[in-house]
Amino acid sequence: MQRSEVEHVLRAAAAIAQEQSFVVVGSQALLFLLPNAPDALLVSRELDLYPALSPEKSDLIDGAIGALSSFDTTFRYPADGVGPETAVMPPDWMQRATLHYVGELTVICADLHDLALSKCVAAREKDATFVRELIRHSLVSAALLKARADMLDAAQHLVAKILAWIDRRALEARTDTP
Repeated sequence: MQRSEVEHVLRAAAAIAQEQSFVVVGSQALLFLLPNAPDALLVSRELDLYPALSPEKSDLIDGAIGALSSFDTTFRYPADGVGPETAVMPPDWMQRATLHYVGELTVICADLHDLALSKCVAAREKDATFVRELIRHSLVSAALLKARADMLDAAQHLVAKILAWIDRRALEARTDTP
């Protein structure tokens, strides 16, 4: 996705939900956090978001401009209406979040380490690739990811699994570097 496409989805979501403030939790938050992000980090074609003040309106967004909608068919970049529970992050992530503006719209994005940690928790192959690229480009620190993982409100076995996963991905990222 390109920044202009993200802004298009945000404007459409605002019109559907009648909201002006959104939380963007997926990898496309990079378009706000790192305007010149490496292309390898921008492969996702959907925007994961929810209205900040009315997360329950995510279903409206998902139904109107989500995957397989006429919006998606026409533009090839859907919204993915999610909820606050979708991205597992430390309880204090909002204190590090940054605000961005698209016209009258406010966009709230988690800091890069919290975003990366949420990808570690999801632990899908595409998330591994994303985190590996962040580490390879020195955009996140494996040590800080580990510290944030310790802050999760999760069972200790889950935190241990995430820490092991981060270590593996950091090692792979270092060995993939030419």
